[in-house]
Amino acid sequence: MNRPMYDLILKGGTVVDPAQQIHKVLDVAIANGKIGRLDSGLDPSSAWQVIDVTGQIVTPGLVDLHTHVYWGGTPLGMNADRVGPATGVTTFVDAGSAGVGNFRGFKEHVIDRSRVRIVAFLHISHLGLLGAIFDPTNLAVVGESFDLRYLLVGPAVMMGRAYPKVIRGIKVRTSLEASGDRGVVPLHLALQAAEELGVPVMVHIGPPPPTRREVLSLLRPGDILTHVFRGDPNGPLDRHGRVLPEMVDARQRGVLMDLGHGGSSFSWNVARQMLDQGFAPDIISSDAHHGLDIKVGGDPGLPPRTLPGAISKMLNLGMSLDEVIRASTITPARAIGLEQEIGSLREGAVADVAVFELEEGEFEFEDMYSGRTTGRLRLTPHLTLVRGEILSG
Repeated sequence: MNRPMYDLILKGGTVVDPAQQIHKVLDVAIANGKIGRLDSGLDPSSAWQVIDVTGQIVTPGLVDLHTHVYWGGTPLGMNADRVGPATGVTTFVDAGSAGVGNFRGFKEHVIDRSRVRIVAFLHISHLGLLGAIFDPTNLAVVGESFDLRYLLVGPAVMMGRAYPKVIRGIKVRTSLEASGDRGVVPLHLALQAAEELGVPVMVHIGPPPPTRREVLSLLRPGDILTHVFRGDPNGPLDRHGRVLPEMVDARQRGVLMDLGHGGSSFSWNVARQMLDQGFAPDIISSDAHHGLDIKVGGDPGLPPRTLPGAISKMLNLGMSLDEVIRASTITPARAIGLEQEIGSLREGAVADVAVFELEEGEFEFEDMYSGRTTGRLRLTPHLTLVRGEILSG
């Protein structure tokens, strides 16, 4: 008897892979942790295992560009190995949970032991988000960049050079609660480190100072502005509801616009007005993290806001299925320079795969500024594979 060619075939699903401009019913064959073949009508006997996914959506594993997964190392950290299998996220990009002072612990105790893939933006502040003290409403009462002596360019560059496969960028938070009255000085320091490493900067924006205009004027092609659809103060619209010209200018010169949903950084009304003007996010990310009500030593389970939820909101606001999958797979993969490894189901690529149901009905969604809204579409995860292995929570 001939040995089967493939380990697994996902049969009959609608493959949506914007990196290859594919949107059609295909079988997905996996062998040795990689995509073996995309085709229709693959022989079931050619695989050890066959899973029927007829009527479901098959995508590359989601790449969540803005998360906080230093579980046990910061108050906001969540357990990526619990969240990934339940959400279709196969690559978590930690957005500055750790700085030079605690990055090695993050790598050894979390990143290296994780079943899902974790890479990181290194915080320019020495202690990362451990340097911020939050009150029970998740607002920082002491910011990690209040004291500029913690923002160390030289050590950040050394750490980035020591771990180039894991550290894919530099993170900085520029807002009143993170940096007080320091304005754009933390951003200048983050840019200096990123320039020496040849990596992008991800910039959190919040209540000023500094203003959105000041931040955007400094960003380079490939840098990332997160929390793009937050409301006022420091929102992206002028008093007439028009997208600020500095947002348009920044995008035209190559700055990437990231949703970064989070707990207080997404306004349904702002997003609707921006999409009506043709200003969709380049990247959809969750800013998934846990609040401060986690019991010490307890299992945090799932965070309240996940990437499929953010994607579902953008579907209901008018983005197409191909657009939202592109913004949560190949575009974030390119943003961190990993497009040759993740973000696509091309033959020979790592077999990171997600299977979803696109439900139609009436669904309620949380709006961080104006209560709750309803929509007719919801993307519901059903199956997550990392390197060809089916994960369970």
